[in-house]
Amino acid sequence: MAVTRAIKVSRAGALGKAEFRALGTGAVVVATDRGRIATATMEVRQELAQIDAACSRFRADSELEVANHASGHLVVVGPLLAEAIEVALRAARITEGDVDPTVGAAMQAVGYDRDFEEIRSPGARSSGIRSTAGPTVGGTPAPGWQLVSFDRRWGTLRLPAGVHLDLGATAKALAADRAARRAQAEVGGGILVSLGGDLATAGEPPGPGWLVRVTDWHGSGPGAPGQTVKLESGGLATSSTTVRRWSQGGRDRHHILDPGTGLPAPVVWRTVSVAAASCVDANIASTAAIVRGQSSPAWLSENGLPARLVRPDGSVTVVGGWPVEQVAA
Repeated sequence: MAVTRAIKVSRAGALGKAEFRALGTGAVVVATDRGRIATATMEVRQELAQIDAACSRFRADSELEVANHASGHLVVVGPLLAEAIEVALRAARITEGDVDPTVGAAMQAVGYDRDFEEIRSPGARSSGIRSTAGPTVGGTPAPGWQLVSFDRRWGTLRLPAGVHLDLGATAKALAADRAARRAQAEVGGGILVSLGGDLATAGEPPGPGWLVRVTDWHGSGPGAPGQTVKLESGGLATSSTTVRRWSQGGRDRHHILDPGTGLPAPVVWRTVSVAAASCVDANIASTAAIVRGQSSPAWLSENGLPARLVRPDGSVTVVGGWPVEQVAA
């Protein structure tokens, strides 16, 4: 993985590109072999459909929801959900609980109880900056990932009654990584997959590398405030407190919860973007950085992760070798 300042113009016309909606967000597939973009996109769509069926918190028939409502009974899960749970538990372990999958009940309590497209108010901005959802409620702290009994070898899961998993902090990034690898294995060349702005790459990048515009919202145009960087391999993820927001009983909410309180993390950073060896690792770090607040730059630097952190006033901090923005004289 390497991320540097972009200094060349992308030869976008030489690349194949497809855009569509999936997993409640915008999906983009880019292939260096323009003639294979249709096949690459089909592979990505199939992967995302499988992830949705296994991991969605908003489908009553998903494997995850069946497990969430098993009331303490042992359930057998398929290999895809098993991988997603393993990734989520690893995220909790390496962030010391700052990214904890047992926030399912907390997400319900703050009003994020269905797909975000459904909780946005009709007049909301396309980024979902405002919506309405229920009365004001207090926080529901996460019970703790240590309560999850999971055996990857046998594919068995037991959740204590009342403990619900939410895999939103890691499953989308896992989907991007898996989809990029799957498409690349089928069509060759280089593949980039973006899900809501979380990027995964596989294979050889285009000549100058993947040129990526890092902004608050993945749907922003190329002229939106942000920074263009070059990604040579691995993944890049941006976690934001400004996009998936809604109003609950007169209080603003956003979707990144502090597991210790069960409430949205205090907004120290408007957005955090991280580059890592995979989209999963990048997203774990960017989400944890939102939760950790002021201590995040030191933590990211200690872990050798290139990152760009933006405060609510727009001021930018970069660490870990993230390229410094060039300001015109």
